[in-house]
Amino acid sequence: MPKGLTLRLSSAAAAELGRLAAVAGTPGLMHLDLVPGGCEEWVIRIRPGPLAGVPVARADGITLHSPAAQVPLLAGLSLDYRGDLSGGGFLIRSGEGVRCCACGAAFSRSGVRGTTTK
Repeated sequence: MPKGLTLRLSSAAAAELGRLAAVAGTPGLMHLDLVPGGCEEWVIRIRPGPLAGVPVARADGITLHSPAAQVPLLAGLSLDYRGDLSGGGFLIRSGEGVRCCACGAAFSRSGVRGTTTK
């Protein structure tokens, strides 16, 4: 992973992020932020464009941005994408000290604090 980037992207996640960015008219630029969750502390939200934030992941022509205050929460995590005939979605693959919900899009971290402000 390039220096300074904290989140790993699977090839499937990078491909889907690239597709979403192109459809939205922001080729190569996507934004991930964390919002309070129900089943776990944080849920990922992915939107097109850089919005506000810093680059946290790069792969296959896509740069994923996130609010700087949330970078510690993303450290060591991996973002994956799974699709099937009934749809698809982005999934967090956990790292050390991370508990993921069965939905795959929500997680909690022990001992890491962050904020949802942009």
